[in-house]
Amino acid sequence: MPRQRPTRRRELQHWRNGASCVAGVDEVGRGPLAGPLVTAAVVLPQDRRPAWLRDLRDSKQLTAKQRARLAPLIEAEADHCAVGWVSAEELDERGLSEALRLCFSRCLDRLDRMPDVVLADGRDDLRLPCPTEMIVKGDAAVASIAAASIIAKTARDDWMIKLDEQYPGYGFARHKGYGTAEHLRALSEIGPCPEHRRSFAPVAALIQPRFAFDAAAS
Repeated sequence: MPRQRPTRRRELQHWRNGASCVAGVDEVGRGPLAGPLVTAAVVLPQDRRPAWLRDLRDSKQLTAKQRARLAPLIEAEADHCAVGWVSAEELDERGLSEALRLCFSRCLDRLDRMPDVVLADGRDDLRLPCPTEMIVKGDAAVASIAAASIIAKTARDDWMIKLDEQYPGYGFARHKGYGTAEHLRALSEIGPCPEHRRSFAPVAALIQPRFAFDAAAS
């Protein structure tokens, strides 16, 4: 079965209704045991169709090489593009839901202007400071959300590769902080580093076994 190609239909609807700045947003890093939560926002141009639009897919459907090729093209040719970050420490302090809202707010604050409308993947109540349309599987169906998913994914992956150099032994460059067998084995042997999320069960169990809880499921 061919992979679904994201389209600009949602953006076109809002442009026709008078919105001049429509931003697609997406996040990456909700579930890992280590590293930051990252969000991205992309505003596609109304007056032209960049050639890379035909190659857009949800970032999970692309290889690292394909994402690395597309990300700089999106950044160069989108009307606006921004990335927001929430550290592992902040996520532990605020909880996942609040951290997600904060990360999206930081991302939007870094755009050249606040969008008239935001198109976002999923069902979360993001409580953003502008009208927001939540779209289930939006990263596979909506071009601006797919573009944002690529920007967020490449930004976070690049950061985890740098963390692998700073904290060797965990394999961050390979698993990007997710709870793989390799990562869990390193955690049990080395213990957590400052980039680990201490409110997530496998990490919390090493620090305070009696009070471990899974923040990712909250």
